Amino acid sequence: MTIVRRNHGRYHSYVDTDTGLKVPGVTKLTGDGIPKPALVDWAANTTADYALDHWDRLAEMAPSARLKELRGARYADRDKAANRGTQVHKLAQKLVAGDRVAVPDELAGHVESYVRFLDEFDVTPVLVEATVVSHTHRYCGTLDLIADLLDPDDPDPERGPSVRWLLDVKTSRSGVFGETALQLAGYRYADVYLDTAGEECEMLPVERTGAVHVRADGYDLVPVEAGELQHRQLLYAQQVGRFLADSRDLIGEPVISPQTSTFRLARG
Repeated sequence: MTIVRRNHGRYHSYVDTDTGLKVPGVTKLTGDGIPKPALVDWAANTTADYALDHWDRLAEMAPSARLKELRGARYADRDKAANRGTQVHKLAQKLVAGDRVAVPDELAGHVESYVRFLDEFDVTPVLVEATVVSHTHRYCGTLDLIADLLDPDDPDPERGPSVRWLLDVKTSRSGVFGETALQLAGYRYADVYLDTAGEECEMLPVERTGAVHVRADGYDLVPVEAGELQHRQLLYAQQVGRFLADSRDLIGEPVISPQTSTFRLARG
């Protein structure tokens, strides 16, 4: 298959140009196949918080309009966080490339934190925002960063970058979730990545995997275990997602009885 990444505003998809069919991304595999029970509480709490914070205005609305706004409250909160993450990612991509960027005031803290990470670990980019493809397991993804970093365990940091990391940049308030391990494993064990010309290149090996949790008040470089076991678990999630998508096809039509019953319950 020949893969092209297509952007749709904040979102993107992967298309096999040989068949015209979409190919799932790593985040879709985890999204479709990994249960997220915490989202139930998040949705309920976000809606309740919104209702309390906007009580007077909601009270003046018609019941149907009030219901519609409350139903959308959690999505507005999610989209606001996603927009912040997208902007930080774009700015980070330019910063890694050494470009000058204009930083919105509301993102200044996040960008300053990311610059500190680049400086303190003397980050040397190898791949930035690169699309990866697994022909073997038919999935794609876009990794944030492969880079050489100073080794924090090296007593002589003057020797320069010595460890190659595969890193995902996270900006969520709640930090780094466990499914990041599956996400990174999907990137790490892909078959190829696409260079700037769209040509396939053999996937680069890395020594460590982790996430950079970027916040307005600082950052953390968080090691994440993303080995062969986690890759296998990602493939399990892929199978669960396929089952859920196709499970209704396993249910047949009701069976029609070959005869009509004359039984009736006697009522006193």
